[in-house]
Amino acid sequence: MTQYDPETLQSLADQIKLIALGLGFQQCGITDTDLSAEAQPLQAWLDNGYQGEMGYLENHFDKRINPALLTEGTQRIICVRMNCLPPDTQTVRVLKNPDQAYISRYTLGRDYHKVMRKKLTQLGKEMETLIGAFGYRAFVDSAPVLERPLARNSGLGWQGKHTLILNREAGSWFLLGELFVDLPLPVDAPYTEEHCGQCQACIDICPTQAIVAPYQLDARRCISYLTIELKGSIPEVFRPLIGNRIFGCDDCQLICPWNRFAKHSDEDDFTPRHSLDTISLLELQRWDEATFLKHTEGSAIRRTGYRGWQRNIAVALGNSGGGEAVFSALQTMVDGDDSLVREHALWALAQLQSEATSNSTPILHHPRADKLPD
Repeated sequence: MTQYDPETLQSLADQIKLIALGLGFQQCGITDTDLSAEAQPLQAWLDNGYQGEMGYLENHFDKRINPALLTEGTQRIICVRMNCLPPDTQTVRVLKNPDQAYISRYTLGRDYHKVMRKKLTQLGKEMETLIGAFGYRAFVDSAPVLERPLARNSGLGWQGKHTLILNREAGSWFLLGELFVDLPLPVDAPYTEEHCGQCQACIDICPTQAIVAPYQLDARRCISYLTIELKGSIPEVFRPLIGNRIFGCDDCQLICPWNRFAKHSDEDDFTPRHSLDTISLLELQRWDEATFLKHTEGSAIRRTGYRGWQRNIAVALGNSGGGEAVFSALQTMVDGDDSLVREHALWALAQLQSEATSNSTPILHHPRADKLPD
């Protein structure tokens, strides 16, 4: 391997950060591969069963705490972040309207995995034009990579009480990515401060109380897990609390005071497609599988699958304002061939019928909606 003097390596690190900004990333930092300090917290989290059905998080433990084992020769990890909040999205207004579908803001456009991985690969190629061939590999929320500790160690921000990375100038509305390289680049200072203080707004606002303690998330209770990762039946106790969220949840970010500094994304690929930022539940319910596959092509929404999509819509309709069209749509789902969708549609009908017969106040689609900013 080519030997580099410290001055050359520092110059290269400076150029890498400029290239990263030019590619559309908002920040770039460099760290080493030592995550040994994460071993005990990670094992405790797994021992508590907080990973739920995400069994893959239990695999390759050694590679998670020693990223150098993941790609042979890796010496440094270049970490980047990219703003993901599209402009002009009526986020809270949609969340407070039980007849509209709420889809987590990071997934309204093109699949962020593809967008960021392409840019990270381009970063590697542009580095090659500077120094010649070297070993590199891009990761974006993929493989056994502990993204958040790496981001913190590279100076991008601190891990908030909701477990997401926070930055004083940008809040948390951004996505993370990494480029593993076999170069002994100078590393940046880790982010060692913590600016959450006594605030626990994210803990209080969580509809399902998934943040069981500061910096501790029980994924089994998290709406993102329930609507995306969970493949079977959603526990009934959580269904009324899911409200109109059919793919993910952003409440802990919406309430976070640091997100008053968040910047909108200027990445065209993150622009909402097919009016997914304002679409109604009934319109989405009418999508057949072919339409779903067509409209989610190149989208992270594909992860839930059509079956999970229909399941989630059924629950949301059960939390909606009801009406003849909603009852008719749910009956169609009951009459379908999928037992999972039928189960959730029957629950939704029972919920709406219970409200109608008791003449009680309808279920709040968000138990703490009044706390969210307008």
